[in-house]
Amino acid sequence: MSGARMSPAAPIRTAVIGFGTSGRIFHAPFLAANPEFSLDVIVTSDERRRADAAAEHPSAAVVASLDDVLDRRDVLDLVVIGSPPATHATIAAAALDAGLAVVVDKPFATTAAEGAALVERARRLGVPLTVFQNRRWDGDFRTVRRLIGSGRLGEVRRFESRFEWWKPQPPASWKTATPVADGGGILFDLGTHLIDQAVQLFGEVAELHAEVRSRRADAAADDDVFLALEHASGVTSHLWMSSVAPAFGPRLHVLGSEAGFTSWGLDGQEPALLAGARPTDPGFGETPEERWGVVGAADDVHPEPMERGDYAGFYGGLADALLRGAPMPVDPADAVGVLEHIEAAHGSGRR
Repeated sequence: MSGARMSPAAPIRTAVIGFGTSGRIFHAPFLAANPEFSLDVIVTSDERRRADAAAEHPSAAVVASLDDVLDRRDVLDLVVIGSPPATHATIAAAALDAGLAVVVDKPFATTAAEGAALVERARRLGVPLTVFQNRRWDGDFRTVRRLIGSGRLGEVRRFESRFEWWKPQPPASWKTATPVADGGGILFDLGTHLIDQAVQLFGEVAELHAEVRSRRADAAADDDVFLALEHASGVTSHLWMSSVAPAFGPRLHVLGSEAGFTSWGLDGQEPALLAGARPTDPGFGETPEERWGVVGAADDVHPEPMERGDYAGFYGGLADALLRGAPMPVDPADAVGVLEHIEAAHGSGRR
């Protein structure tokens, strides 16, 4: 094992593993847009994706396997893992052993024990490790953070958060075919974000109630989940995630002693990226005024300007960490905590 190396210089030479939605939409565009990174290697064994990767990032070498990355360890600094969850721990361990800094997409691993072992491995080797909890940089979540921090809501008592879709017959994909044991299901997929956001806002969870259901007849894992978290701070979080919701509730609904905040609809960064937008486009991440949330009490509510969504902020923070010694943008220990809550929910609420 080669262990830690000297801190890199800009640009941070990067390999992205996986070129599905994760690698293609959430990682490669932000790496390409940040001059402190270079996208040097893309790993995918799928022929169509190989062609897409070569067309979209012609300066990157497109290779078929992790071994092709490890063979280039002396000319790389960072590995970004966007492959299916069951592969995360094995790939991350190999990259850490090679002395390469690692970003792991969520879910960090398929068990809390796997995640904790990776955190300990990175500590022992002295190699940087972080987790891509990108929805900390959603515009609506950043708005809630600002409102809570300013005291405008008073003492927050209840936090409601939803990711809901209507996909009663989803297209075939690895996500719909993956069982819970391999990181499948909506709790691992979207619950990872919702739990992380709640804990970031309100801290340690003292009690958890879970309703974990598989509604579709052919579902390989859960597709309809409700969680109630009682935080040690006294706040109650209610979290919904569903692929079978024919009508949607508010995205965020926050109730305080002085005012509340409600917003509808998802942050616009992902659909914009899927439609071909780039992080450097004018207005990227901005929420149009007609989609702002509202703040107030009873009938006295008014639109609240939404913070700009900023997934690029994750990579800006990562560059600060790798080049200038700042803290990692996401502490991987936070992701282990999220996995512990997911395991508790699966244990107590699955049917």
